[in-house]
Amino acid sequence: MFSLEDLRLVVALGHSASLSAAARSLRVTPPALSMRLRKLEAQLGVALANRDARRLSLTAEGQRLAEECAQLLERFERLSESFRASDAPLHGTLRLAAPFGFGRQRIAPLLARFARLHPGLRLCLDLRETPWPDRHDSDAVVHIGPVSDSAWVARTLASNHRWLCASPEYLARHGVPATPDELPDHRCLCIRENDQDVTLWQLQQGARQRSLRIDPAMLCNDGSVARRWAEQGLGLVLRSQWDVEQAISQGRLVRVLADWSFGSVPVLLLVPARRQRSARVQALVAFLEQAFGGDSPLTPLSTPEPMGDDASHHPLE
Repeated sequence: MFSLEDLRLVVALGHSASLSAAARSLRVTPPALSMRLRKLEAQLGVALANRDARRLSLTAEGQRLAEECAQLLERFERLSESFRASDAPLHGTLRLAAPFGFGRQRIAPLLARFARLHPGLRLCLDLRETPWPDRHDSDAVVHIGPVSDSAWVARTLASNHRWLCASPEYLARHGVPATPDELPDHRCLCIRENDQDVTLWQLQQGARQRSLRIDPAMLCNDGSVARRWAEQGLGLVLRSQWDVEQAISQGRLVRVLADWSFGSVPVLLLVPARRQRSARVQALVAFLEQAFGGDSPLTPLSTPEPMGDDASHHPLE
């Protein structure tokens, strides 16, 4: 017969890349976890995981069991929360995944505020290059860009325009481009993202639309590196508003061709498309929506106040 600890053991194995990582998440020693795993496998008569000193992977039976156990744990938590007073303190673990740059600059400070509002929560922030669709084990995912997946419901936290920028030093040496036609003659810094054609820039001014093929002077797969290159006077960079607005306000970068739009990719919050969500997730959704102001420019960020547990839902770099 399964115990609640067995369910948590199997779910932890499904979320972890190694036996040691699973042991840390359960706050037990690796030998103790290994012994419990062997006992459970003997009880079921099947192998649940392939493991060595550095790597852990579930067997087909283990993967199926982990998925079933996760659903059972979720139902158990919902049952417990259904008897919880509406003003009772939140408790348990809340896992949020986010992109590296945006997660560091925007989400981490907000999560610190959220932690102070709910000290009984154990918060886990997982920063990754591609938090969606990688982190299907997360309670919520911050994602920049469109998503079409019926397994997730997305809420728009903020609009996020792309701005073309350069340093004052670069513009003093090479001149300020007055029209898009001048861009191919400038040093352009491009960011490789997924399989996108980053050398083809799409522009719009009212009803006018343009496509420009850029021959990049420098390429990088890290947007913050490309931004720093631009700050050092190495060329023009097309970067998300959230990443360059501080540099612009401090005079390290200057926005150019501001009367042209280079496209927008919204900042979204993704949550699994389940009929009921835990009070923890509802509180996080409400907090982040108030912090960002909901489908609005990224600045300025407001300081969130304590929120209740209710939150409606909608479909979330």
